[in-house]
Amino acid sequence: MFRKKGEGYLTAKESRRISKENRKITEEFEKKRKRKNVPESEYITQMRDPNNEVEFDDLHSYFYTDAGVVKSVDGVTFDVPIGKTVGIVGESGCGKSVTSLSLMQLLQRPQGQIVSGEIRLNRGGKVYNIANTPQEIMQDLRGNAVSMIFQEPMTSLNPVFKIGDQVDEVIALHEGKGKSKEEIRRQTIEALELVGIANSEGVANMYPHELSGGMRQRVVIAMALACHPRVIIADEPTTALDVTIQAQILDLLRDLKSKINASIMLITHDLGVIAEMADYVVVMYAGRIVEKGTAEDIFYHPAHPYTLGLMASKPVVGREVSELYSIPGKVPNPVNMPNYCYFRDRCEMKMSCCDGDYPCEIRLSDTHVVSCYRYYEEHKEEAERTANANLLQTARMAAAGEEVKGDA
Repeated sequence: MFRKKGEGYLTAKESRRISKENRKITEEFEKKRKRKNVPESEYITQMRDPNNEVEFDDLHSYFYTDAGVVKSVDGVTFDVPIGKTVGIVGESGCGKSVTSLSLMQLLQRPQGQIVSGEIRLNRGGKVYNIANTPQEIMQDLRGNAVSMIFQEPMTSLNPVFKIGDQVDEVIALHEGKGKSKEEIRRQTIEALELVGIANSEGVANMYPHELSGGMRQRVVIAMALACHPRVIIADEPTTALDVTIQAQILDLLRDLKSKINASIMLITHDLGVIAEMADYVVVMYAGRIVEKGTAEDIFYHPAHPYTLGLMASKPVVGREVSELYSIPGKVPNPVNMPNYCYFRDRCEMKMSCCDGDYPCEIRLSDTHVVSCYRYYEEHKEEAERTANANLLQTARMAAAGEEVKGDA
């Protein structure tokens, strides 16, 4: 059965037109990125707050596909303070990983591009705007100043090279100038011991398939920490691990953070991990931040209906339910996002005013910010009338860890 034009179907002619337009746009970005001898004035800047290690300021990262422009990160602003852990939560496809890859300048180019905004990285008093930093400078920053623990250690490690050789390569690339192979291997062994691998010399001579999932995850962490970075991006660091190994990996990250005074960006779906690890929490939905604040703000005073839905869907010890709550509906098409609140069509607390433009940020306290019409002064009465009391109460009790009986 054929779909009519306008029902999600693109003709070959339309697809060619979009591809041609995208090539023009991406070629301009690539031309700018591949320039040589870029003056420092174009990428050296200043931090808004010297107590921050990283500042995301109105970041827009898009993917130019044959079906249209996917606005994976659409105006994200938050800070990563020195020595703190910032947890980023949200459904799959909300832009968490793309935000972190933008900081590393690892978006899949030429389709993936940082379109606008700034990412300010503080490296010993010298502040880089990552969005404009040339490739050769970025090569020095990766691993030394900021490093990433990729999800899925099964696929992050090269199966045809021994563990020691892979960690050696990281150290040789970033800190190997003037060092002998023996010195580099000694540093590799120290990195493996730092992450709790007892038989470090034996493990260094093994291939990835000879290690368990937990051991492979430790190796990936060792590679990320080998050059003592100030910022660690942990992208789903406990994916596919059993709960015992998860606890060990989280204890390891917490211990390492205190040892080297690093800042951590922790990306995960697991609210339990966020509650245990994070000092600050950023809740993302469809490429935008819908709520952010301290861990106490988010877990004890959740404000956005999406955050409340995430809390209500979290299983809690002692809560007897026939089935777990799930947020109804689906995420909107990322190619042509609506002008109104992206969560409106799934929201159980929506009001008549939600048909308006995307809501601006409302500051509930010095640390707590939410983007929702429910907190506009002129809509508070209607918000009280339309609130889903059961969902609200369940989410807040679940956030506080209280026992709830009966259906959610």
